[in-house]
Amino acid sequence: MSLFSPQLLLIDGHSLAFRSFYAYKNKDGGMKTTGGIPTSVCFGFLKSLLEIIKAYHPQYLAIAFDLPTPTFRHEMDANYKGDRQETPEDFIPDIQNLYQLLTAFNIPMVTAIGYEADDVLGTLATRASREGYQVKIASGDKDMFQLVNDQEQVSVLYFSGSPYQRSSGGPAIFDEKAVFDKMAVRPDQIVDYKALCGDASDCIPGVRGIGAKSAAPLLQEFETLDGVYESIDQVKGNKQVKLKEGKDSAYHSQHLARIVTDVPLEIDLAETKLQGFQPAQVLPMLEKLELQKFIKDMGSIEAALRGESIANAAATKTKVPPPEVIDEDDDDIWFFSADDELDEPPPLKTIVLPLMLVNTEDQLKKLVAILEQQQDPSQPVAWDTETTSLIPRNAQLVGIGCCWGPETQDVAYIPINHLEGQNLSQELVFKYLRSILEGKQYPKVLQNAKFDRLVLRHQGINLAGVVADTMLASYVLHPDHKHNLADLARRYLRLDSTSYQELVPHKDQTIANIDIAAVAQYCGLDAYSTRGIFAHLITALSEQPTLLKLWQSIEMPLETVLADIEDRGIRIDVEYLTSFSEQLAIDLGHIEQQAYVAAGSEFNMASPQQMAKLMFEQLGLPTKGIRKTKLGLSTDAQTLEKLQGQHPVVDLILQHRTLSKLKSTYTDALPKLVHPQTGRVHTDFNQAVTSTGRLSSSEPNLQNIPIRTDFSRQLRQAFLPQAGWTLVSADYSQIELRIVAHLSQEPVLMQAYQQQQDIHTITARLLFEKEEINKEERRLGKIINFGVIYGMGAAKFAREANVTNAEGKKFIEKYYDRYAGIFRYLEQVKKQVLSQGFVETICGRRRYFEFESGRLRRLQGAPIADINLDDLGKMGMNDASTLRQAANAPIQGSSADIIKIAMIKLHELLQNYQANILLQVHDELVLEMPNNEWEELQPQIKQIMENAVHLDVPLLIEIGQGANWMAAK
Repeated sequence: MSLFSPQLLLIDGHSLAFRSFYAYKNKDGGMKTTGGIPTSVCFGFLKSLLEIIKAYHPQYLAIAFDLPTPTFRHEMDANYKGDRQETPEDFIPDIQNLYQLLTAFNIPMVTAIGYEADDVLGTLATRASREGYQVKIASGDKDMFQLVNDQEQVSVLYFSGSPYQRSSGGPAIFDEKAVFDKMAVRPDQIVDYKALCGDASDCIPGVRGIGAKSAAPLLQEFETLDGVYESIDQVKGNKQVKLKEGKDSAYHSQHLARIVTDVPLEIDLAETKLQGFQPAQVLPMLEKLELQKFIKDMGSIEAALRGESIANAAATKTKVPPPEVIDEDDDDIWFFSADDELDEPPPLKTIVLPLMLVNTEDQLKKLVAILEQQQDPSQPVAWDTETTSLIPRNAQLVGIGCCWGPETQDVAYIPINHLEGQNLSQELVFKYLRSILEGKQYPKVLQNAKFDRLVLRHQGINLAGVVADTMLASYVLHPDHKHNLADLARRYLRLDSTSYQELVPHKDQTIANIDIAAVAQYCGLDAYSTRGIFAHLITALSEQPTLLKLWQSIEMPLETVLADIEDRGIRIDVEYLTSFSEQLAIDLGHIEQQAYVAAGSEFNMASPQQMAKLMFEQLGLPTKGIRKTKLGLSTDAQTLEKLQGQHPVVDLILQHRTLSKLKSTYTDALPKLVHPQTGRVHTDFNQAVTSTGRLSSSEPNLQNIPIRTDFSRQLRQAFLPQAGWTLVSADYSQIELRIVAHLSQEPVLMQAYQQQQDIHTITARLLFEKEEINKEERRLGKIINFGVIYGMGAAKFAREANVTNAEGKKFIEKYYDRYAGIFRYLEQVKKQVLSQGFVETICGRRRYFEFESGRLRRLQGAPIADINLDDLGKMGMNDASTLRQAANAPIQGSSADIIKIAMIKLHELLQNYQANILLQVHDELVLEMPNNEWEELQPQIKQIMENAVHLDVPLLIEIGQGANWMAAK
């Protein structure tokens, strides 16, 4: 690179927006127009942005923003960023106005569904640096430090200090030395640093007991997280114990902390070039927002946003038209005021409940008498439990709270196992409450009922009569919103509450250590909030009968099914996994020896310095485009993938790393998660996380086991049924393509499935224009069949199919011509989402979508028949991606609905048998049963799953049984 390389400025949008918001809010309550429109974000953001441009004179500029939808990190870990406060109400219209201003200023805004702004920034920075740009990233987030690279000319403009404190100082520029001086680790070690010490702001756990002061020296000595664990025996004292115990958490945290640098963005770097703007489009916005400072400086701003030095602005002759010639109804000007649709809600309130503290038998009798009168299903009693653990099987019940009416005094708390204060014995409490808790005639509402159900089950109580779960009701109504109780209470009741971390501040304590009166308020408010939230949610659901039916007939019944599955767990062959792990260790040793032979000498695979010396000095591998770190050329995974195939040692190192990761993630980790009482692994099925309707799995994530590899097949051998029983796998065959056939009524697909033909072979015949198809040609047919569901274009097909772009384009065109019905359907769905803002599954599950462009937003409410996609022209990358997501949502969501219905019906069937459901993994159910039930149950399972819903093409499952999961497949 030269000093004259083009300069790209990347802005961490939400980071700067929040800093701007709090800088003015904390000074004087925030900036607003005379009409009440909040402007702190718009003013502070533009002011900072222009100051940075003035200081660094970039020619290219892009701003990355987060989306409100969950990311892959939330899918990995339900706790990720779980402690973040709710977005301030004034912030919402303010940032919406900012989006419109930035659009008018011709400044590209980039987002990516499923990823964070950090990942967008990392991808753009990596792409730009490889193409010779100098890159500066403006952010107040230290996560960005991992992208700093002097060799590639990537630096960070860091806003130091708290975003909640106003500061007149500008950002400090951080190169590799500045990062090391601040963090005591290099940029390329930041991810491993957070893997060790965690990050409380993002709820990244790290290794318990390892703080920043321990993490940095470990990395200074052992270089990487892998190096730490490769040399764990050299770590002294209690630190070694903590590291060993926290190994799984460390690698999990590493994955959460690492910024993705290959997000599939469709924006070209050329599109980020500053090109100026039309003042006539900007001026009415600035006037409406009363941002006089920027109106006065319009000439210099226009020059800056053409990539010119602001110092030269005086030479420009930008003419600003008078206000009267500007059309304030211009179709690209949208203003959001807290007085309009985004009305400013009343402030949050805190309350002290005059509750009934039940700590005598007489009070308990009095409470029971009240509860026995509560039998109206439309007015259920809200219940909540307080425990010492989030693992129901391990939890001790500390207290129970309930709320039976709308008044603050209609609340009670029963202390049972507090370490201090007057408790009632658990035996006495259940003597009086058992009939109510187990009685179907006593309707109940809970928040996350599955947890309380399992807690009570392990205390000998079989909870019944649950008519509502507020978490699931919220999920059905607003799948992309947060569904935890605190957020729901703020949203619907404007109630603020004490968090668990505030109530129990010390990690070595549980809620049993806390004063009874404080816990009574905490638990009582949870019950009171749950009942109040229920009233709002049931009203909203009643206004949408299809969603009400979805909630009542699928999500609510599924809760009890999942409770049984989680409680039962799945048996793990620990001895086999131990042996498998030992064999992997031997295999890794053999790979090491092969690598030493290929290299001509021994070297430490955990030492980046030794590997760099080997590859670039001894072996003379090419260094062009290789990232340089403080200690030399990089040998990270990205570098090795670039060099793959250029020398046997590189391929062996990659093979070693992949196998080592699988070993640590699965064969070493799973035995540690086996519960000592059951000999089984008990995963958590998350019912209200994904926006698609699919279930997710955590602690451990059993839905993420690799498929169709030798490793995955061997790993599945470790999953066993009860001793002497058989394991059964029932897997829907091509369910999403069958759903596409039903929804699109495409004749070729319909006929293929109705006549039980192989659709991948049919497609391959079309693509290759011949009757006899080999295995590789069928594989290409399969790629394109499934790819079109996800909006795959010709270029992506060419990459995945390993054909030329010209061949890929030809194949796609043939596919479009032959399967025209599919594309007519997909276009119809896109029109639907533009018209109504949401799409629906076969069962009526909704997924909502929003568009950035005012041109697209204004189509909402328009008749579908009047929308012509061809008339929309080229749209922004994010809007194009949103349309693809919307087109896929009914397909993926319908698949989720179908398997949920199948689970509910199978669970009901199995009440008459010993057989049980053990796992749900994507489109597959795993069961266990006595051998003598297989012949009778096999056709019934097939019949239930294949008839879960009626489609115009048959559903088909592949079902098998064996001694373990692999054998059953």
